[in-house]
This record gives sequence, structure tokens and C-alpha cells, in this order.
Amino acid sequence: MNTADLGLPVDVPSTALFTDQYELTMLRAALKAGTAGRRSVFEVFTRRLPDGRRYGVVAGTGRVLDAVENFRFDADVLRFLREKGIVDEETLDWLAEYRFGGDIWGYAEGEVYFPGSPIMRVEGTFGECVLLETVILSILNHDSAIAAAASRMASAAGERPLIEMGARRTHELAAVAAARSAYVGGFTTTSDLAAGFRYNIPTVGTSAHAFTLLHDNERDAFRAQVDALGRDTTLLVDTYDVAEAVRTAVEIAGPELGAVRIDSGDLLLVAHRVRQQLDELGATETKIVVTSDLDEYAIASLAAAPVDAYGVGTQLVTGSGHPTASMVYKLVARAESGADGAPLVPVAKKSSGGKTSIGGRKWAARRLDDYGYAEAEVVGTGPVPEDLADRQLLVELVKGGTVVAREPLDAARDRHAAARANLPLSATQLSRGEPVIPTEYVHGGSGS
Repeated sequence: MNTADLGLPVDVPSTALFTDQYELTMLRAALKAGTAGRRSVFEVFTRRLPDGRRYGVVAGTGRVLDAVENFRFDADVLRFLREKGIVDEETLDWLAEYRFGGDIWGYAEGEVYFPGSPIMRVEGTFGECVLLETVILSILNHDSAIAAAASRMASAAGERPLIEMGARRTHELAAVAAARSAYVGGFTTTSDLAAGFRYNIPTVGTSAHAFTLLHDNERDAFRAQVDALGRDTTLLVDTYDVAEAVRTAVEIAGPELGAVRIDSGDLLLVAHRVRQQLDELGATETKIVVTSDLDEYAIASLAAAPVDAYGVGTQLVTGSGHPTASMVYKLVARAESGADGAPLVPVAKKSSGGKTSIGGRKWAARRLDDYGYAEAEVVGTGPVPEDLADRQLLVELVKGGTVVAREPLDAARDRHAAARANLPLSATQLSRGEPVIPTEYVHGGSGS
């Protein structure tokens, strides 16, 4: 399922202005110089992972495909550019006909990546490719950061389900993207209905403290909720006294009570006490859900607690301290001239301060050890070594301007679970460390 097929009213009709002004001024200058039509190769990569992270997670690929399809300069957008004097008439005429007609290759959504991994490769004329820089980076940087945090939380949670509930902690549209990325990273459900509507992610939710406070007493609140939602609902038990609330909840719903939610206090201690109390009351199948500013470390600390599910908000939608993946979009190869068939030559920025890049159109493969686990991310130019030919990571996403790799979101979610399981065991450690496998570079030819 994808937004283009659904035609949902929440879709943005044009993504053309989700860009920085210098993309258009570069295009204007390139058109004037006669270089806008040169064949070019741009790559998305990150020079380093966030401090302490062992791997990254590719997320947002499906949204990038939607954005590329919707990158159109309609009459209103062109009028704005003309009135503000951002580009000249020649450039406006060029933009009016803009349709991306190139090719895009990339790591499949849900795959893991490492420093230097060519996460996405965009090929076409300079003009058509350079315009996509900002929108591609804004999607991949945000979504991959959220997915990486979600993946760490999923690892810490083990088999226990995770509920995404961060909509109130971020921008309303970012919340939808965050819920999508969290699902890719291993979360099970979301509280955000827009995410459920747009991406078919399972949604959940019952009540907040306001519902309990609305009623004259907790018993009346629980009775109203059970009458409306059934005995298998989840009752919030920490508004007043937890022990009394649990007792009242079981009296009203009986042992068929679905779950209780704890949102405050010493979660480890309270969860043990609530589990003991529920069992003594005969509600042995009633589950315990915990919330309250959880992150991967808090989740890991509750591994021995009798907890059945976690709800995570703020720390998830802010990337658990790392709200961006620090990806960049760089020109790595371009044609020698504007002539048809002119060969590609590698280009790269030379800079101090860790901002250098490696020129050339790259491939990537993951080498496995004798036990079938990843041992290195191999990135190279030129021919792919025979022993890595069946381990290549880039897949074709767009061919000649047409999207060729749409897939259900569950496919990306399953892919991530498999990719994470294929990493060395230390990948799931929450302690600080270097990337779990090294990146090795193989240089073998020109940029073509």
C-alpha cells in the first residue's frame, strides 16, 4: 500500500518547494552555462554514525518515491518563483516541464547501513538530480533517525510489543512519518490515526488520566470504559492509588480484563506489585503495559519485570537523542562533457575537518563470515568482485523516471528484522561502541 495509490487527501500535492533556494539558483547558472544537461551521479551517504550507535537503518524510501513523483512545478509555484525573482524566465520555462527522468538505486528500505554506505544513488542530468537534494535528505535523515531509535528499542524489548505514541511530541506531519519509521524499525502499533489511515499501521488506544478525572470516582470511570469498550480494554491504573485501582479494575471487568497501564512511578517495582496483585485476584491473563518517557535504556532495565508491552513517545520521535542521521547528498561523478555518451569521471570535494568524500559511482555489498553473519560493508567503484556479486545491496528504485520498486510497508519491516539478525550479536548492545562491522573501500576504475 502506498500514498500514491490511495490518493489520500493528506498527500502534499507538490513537493517542488520542499527544497533550498540554492538548488534553483545552481540550476539557473547551469542552464546559462550549458552544463545543466550533463549526465551526473549523486549519492546519499553518511560519514559517521551518531555517537555510540553500532548501525543505521534505512527508512523513508517509500516516501522518497512519492516525493519524486510529486516533484512538479505547478502554476502557483511558478508564480511564486517569478514574483520573488528567484529564477529567470528561461529557468521557469525549464521548471514548468520538469519531470524526473533519471534512475535511482538505493539500499532497500529496512536495510542497515554503515559509514560510507551509498544509501541512495541518483542518476540523470545535473539539473534534474540537483533539485531533489533537499527533499531526499529531509526524508531520509528524519525517517532513518527514528527507525534507528526504534530498532534499538525493539532489540531491548525482545519479543514484547512496542506501541508508538509520540504524536503529541512533534510536528503533526512529522508524527505520521515517525510512526511509519517506527513500524519499519520494529514497533507493532501506533496511537496516531493519520499513520493508520495513510500507511495501514495497526492503531491502538483507550483512555488517558483526563477520562478518570472526568468522573466522580475511579470506579465510575472504569465502569464507563468497560461498558463502552468491553472487558478486554486497557485500564489506566495510576491516577490515584495503584493497588486500589487494580482491585477496582478486576472487580468491574473480571479476570477477562485485557490489560492495565502504568504511566508513572518506579515502573520496575510497581510492575512486580501489580503482577502479583492481578494473579492473586485471578486475573492471570491480564497484561501490563508501561509508558512514561521510556527509551531503549529504560526498556532494557525492565527486561526482568513482568511487563507485556511498552508505549514510547518523546524519545522515539526525537531519535532518542539523535534526531538526524547526518546524511549528505554529493555529486560523485559527472560526464566529461555534454556530448551524448561522454564518459563519467569521478569528482569529490577535498576538505579538512572530516568533510571529504570519495568520488566515483559506487556499488556496495556485505561480506559474510563463515557462520553467515555480516563481517564487512564493502564499497567500491568499477567491477564488482565475483565473490560479492550475489551480496550487492543497491536495488533499482526508479528507472527512466518511473518508480519500479513499490512494496508494502510490512516488507520493509520484515527486511529490517532479517538484516538486524544477520549482524554480529554485539550490534544489539546499548553500550557505546564503534560500528559493528567496518566499511572497506575497493577502488577499481572510473566513475562510469
